[in-house]
Amino acid sequence: MDVVFMVLLAIAAIIVLSLVLGSFFTVNTAQVAVITRFGKFLRVAEAGLNWKMPYLDSVAGMVSLRVNQITLTMETKTKDNVFVTIPISVQNRVRPEKVYDAFYKLSDPVAQIKSYVEQVILGHVPGMTLDEVFATQSSIAAAVKQELDADMATFGYEIVNVLVTDIVPDAKVKSAMNDINAAQREQVAANARGEAEKILVVKKAEAEAESKALQGQGIANQRKAIIEGLQVSVEQFQKAVEGASSKEVMQLVLVTQYFDTLKSIGENDKTNTLFLAHSPAAVKDISAQILDSMLVAQRASE
Repeated sequence: MDVVFMVLLAIAAIIVLSLVLGSFFTVNTAQVAVITRFGKFLRVAEAGLNWKMPYLDSVAGMVSLRVNQITLTMETKTKDNVFVTIPISVQNRVRPEKVYDAFYKLSDPVAQIKSYVEQVILGHVPGMTLDEVFATQSSIAAAVKQELDADMATFGYEIVNVLVTDIVPDAKVKSAMNDINAAQREQVAANARGEAEKILVVKKAEAEAESKALQGQGIANQRKAIIEGLQVSVEQFQKAVEGASSKEVMQLVLVTQYFDTLKSIGENDKTNTLFLAHSPAAVKDISAQILDSMLVAQRASE
């Protein structure tokens, strides 16, 4: 009898010990456990080592407190009848103080969040043009977050952030937009090239005008110097030879210069063949032209 009693006692002790030890459970970091008693919510077990009443309490499930990202794609039409595809990322998490609502009030949180996002997008984008949708991309994300956060707070969820990652119009519309953009850029480039060519032409014309003006000024100064030199020579000759007229002195100077020029040409080793009007009449004509130039220059200076 003692042996049987000891065996039964040992069996009972093992059963009690297994029940006691089996009632301990652990909860991982960033998670909480929902504890129920006879199917009724009892409490929320935090991360770490926990204990529940054997046979009475049970772990109904685990709820993650990490940020979860839901990715969905919305297709809608803009105000100017352009179909666009909008990829959206919704980052959400369960509020630690509302684990009960998050665990019991929603059977499919992902589907619920997607429905709310679709409702917000369909309420905003159809009232905008395609350009406005591109310009207010961040505003659309902010509107989705604001309305979604207010709606999901009832179910124990917090919307951390909403990202509208892209605006994708129809392929044909996208191609047309690229063509318009390319045409506008080409127009700007053509205007820039035209302005550059215009500036070059204007600068070239200004340079030519300035060059010709300087050239004419140089020729005028050269002729003026020649005339002044001849005038001095005539005055000195008249002082040396009394009774000589200016015309006679001029003819003598021209004849002297004429023969000096022929002498210089002949002394040059690389001289080419030249044909000159070698007659007194030719020298006389040159003299008359120079005298006329002197008279005109004198009148202009007066």
